[in-house]
Amino acid sequence: MGGHTSRRGPIGTPRPRVGAADRATGRTRYADDLSFPGALHCRMVRSPYAHAEIVGIDPREALALPGVRLVVTGADLPTRYGILPVSQDETALAVGEVRHVGEAVAAVVARDEETAARGAALVRVQYAPRPVIAEPEDALAQAPSPIARGGAIHRVAHVEFGDVDAGMAEADLVVEGFYRYGGSTHLPLETHASVADVDGDGRVTLWSSTQVPHYLHRVVAEVLGIDPAEVRVVATPNGGGFGARSDVFGHEVVVAHAARVLGRPVRICLSREEVFECHRGRHPVDMRLVTGVKRDGTLTAVDLEAVIDGGAYGSYGAASTLYVGALQPVTYRVSRYRYRGVRVLTHKPACGPKRGHGTPQGRFALEVQLDRIAEALGRDPADLRLGILESEGVRTVNGLVAGTNGLAECIREVTRRSGFSERRGRLPRGRGLGIAASTYISGAALPLWRNDLPHSAVQVRVDRTGAVTAFSGATDIGQGSDDVLAACVAEVLGIGLQRVRVVTADTGMTPVDLGTYSSRVTLMMGNAAVQAAERVRDLILRGAAEELEVPVERLAMAGERVFDTGGSSAGMSFAEAARAAEARFGALGTVGSYTPPDAEVGFRGGGVGPSPAYSFTAAVVEVDVCPDTGWIGVEKVWIAHDLGRALNPTLAVGQVEGSVYMALGEALMEDHSFRVPPGTPSALLHRGPSMLDYKSPTALDMPEVDVALVERPDPAGPFGAKEVGQGPLLPVPPALANAVFDAVGVRIDEVPITPEKVLRALRSGARSGRGRYGPDRLPPVAWPPPVRVARDPTPEQAPGRAAAGEGPC
Repeated sequence: MGGHTSRRGPIGTPRPRVGAADRATGRTRYADDLSFPGALHCRMVRSPYAHAEIVGIDPREALALPGVRLVVTGADLPTRYGILPVSQDETALAVGEVRHVGEAVAAVVARDEETAARGAALVRVQYAPRPVIAEPEDALAQAPSPIARGGAIHRVAHVEFGDVDAGMAEADLVVEGFYRYGGSTHLPLETHASVADVDGDGRVTLWSSTQVPHYLHRVVAEVLGIDPAEVRVVATPNGGGFGARSDVFGHEVVVAHAARVLGRPVRICLSREEVFECHRGRHPVDMRLVTGVKRDGTLTAVDLEAVIDGGAYGSYGAASTLYVGALQPVTYRVSRYRYRGVRVLTHKPACGPKRGHGTPQGRFALEVQLDRIAEALGRDPADLRLGILESEGVRTVNGLVAGTNGLAECIREVTRRSGFSERRGRLPRGRGLGIAASTYISGAALPLWRNDLPHSAVQVRVDRTGAVTAFSGATDIGQGSDDVLAACVAEVLGIGLQRVRVVTADTGMTPVDLGTYSSRVTLMMGNAAVQAAERVRDLILRGAAEELEVPVERLAMAGERVFDTGGSSAGMSFAEAARAAEARFGALGTVGSYTPPDAEVGFRGGGVGPSPAYSFTAAVVEVDVCPDTGWIGVEKVWIAHDLGRALNPTLAVGQVEGSVYMALGEALMEDHSFRVPPGTPSALLHRGPSMLDYKSPTALDMPEVDVALVERPDPAGPFGAKEVGQGPLLPVPPALANAVFDAVGVRIDEVPITPEKVLRALRSGARSGRGRYGPDRLPPVAWPPPVRVARDPTPEQAPGRAAAGEGPC
């Protein structure tokens, strides 16, 4: 289970990470001093209403304040934009109406932050409050809802693979369950921040804590109405992302506009409460799951319905809606599957992609339901799962093809290490074990905006001293992608990591990478890096072959040397070989790029789910539940993750542990919920928009985590690597819920699983003999007719393309 080895040691051996100081220093040769002395400061004017018409904005008092330089309103930036082509519904500042508390309606730019804040308080905004839609059920009851011109239903999906009703009729047991997965936010330690400046030629440079510099670059140029070649976006090193920075935010566009107008650097740093108001976190989802099963555990049909609270805007929501149901058939063998999902707009901050994007909700329902099925059949939950795993390399009922699949080994590893089968159901009351499994994508096969261009590109330059520089548009948000870039290049060239410098996430200097989302960077950037490095390696070997008078096919590179594998003593250092190649071919620079294989998309919505490779994870959670208080203590987590190959085992384990931490927060305490204050029906306020009130685990709350890296190299990834940044989160919440059942005999079918819910379930169990807490119905939805897709569940993989004009959603 260790990393790939070569003559120079494990690939990705830890090196000093290219941190904030290093990267900033590297860039100051090409940019202004990043401290920006004399920069102006920006503050936003935000709505106190959840839904209101903007009757008028009067900036005169603010402009009269000494030190205020500019007031910007929606009228200055009216162009609508969105991260997806199907959701062009946002403006940098609200135009005409506000749709959630905290939506920005104006911006004040001043000489310092205090003056900007005082100026913002002086901007007079007249509102006409409108009715508020607080919950999806409220919106579904209105036809149409007034929340947006298109009504309250943002995206609806109804797709059926095979005859689900016939599958249910064939089942020996049909289990129905209702589940709710509550919303949560990303909570990165660093808040959102941006700085914009304009050079002497009028070109705009925007430094921002973003995960998607390419898409931010696109939106800034579009909204400002300027040539994209006149915009440069630099994604700065930032303190965590988790999806929080994978959308384009209004403040980023505003400071770029203000810098152009004023000819001065303009900066903004959001408060913690403002970050809560930006949100783009986990969608709250209510689900109904019906599962047909034979006595031997075989699944005859699966039917999933989901009602999704999207908040006020589209964001990634069209894809999020589909991800709730897309990946279930990748883990377990099922020949008939139906998914119905609807994303409803409400007057709350928009939801979007949080670690695991759209998949933890449906995974929670399925894995808890499998535990119910195991109980009904008298089966060990781990053995039940092992008996129904999808096979490696087959096409699933919904058209997805997984390459290598180490899920069986993951399940066996966590059950062995935890003693799951021997201990489950035999521990003292209050102690319990639960298990769950999952899968996740290693990047999406289709881009957000459909085109035939590469998803990632890398340039490699080797100078005559032997120094190597790799250029990539990928953004390191703490997950270690800079290290992966350097490691891939170093491995191919047979040199140490210290010889490779990386320049990343700068649209003015680096080739395009689509962004840090969907666990795509290691596979896509890594493949591009390998290709670029192989091309420059071939040039170096050809130059060395002439110098050494040895056939090029006999030469190899390792240990920072080029040597003859044929047995002679001929050889030279890497730097000498680089000089020989430069003398022969000129300056050494190559480019590599990566485009995923064609994804067969035979139905609308089928662009969400296909991936070059899928990771697999299994987890066992042990809990200690106090029956008197409902308090849940997590004693230990065992987790095994099939990541293909660990390019850097230290970073990989860190990603798994971070996923466990975030999963426990969602499962036990994090609650992104809202309230209507008495007497103010047009306000819909977050219950705790601060790190004091919004509860998240601390180091003291973290249990021991036993991580197993299962390595089954996948040919789709660089050196066989697959994703590890998001997938390990998915099985932890349902495993915890299943552990609570084993501990005290009650089902908590709602996340977060709080002590209050456990106590209510225990009290209901004392009365009825079967304790449970969770929803017992789904809001009524008038589903459209289904898209029926006929699939043979096990044909060989074949290439294909989406219907003309159809995007990923």
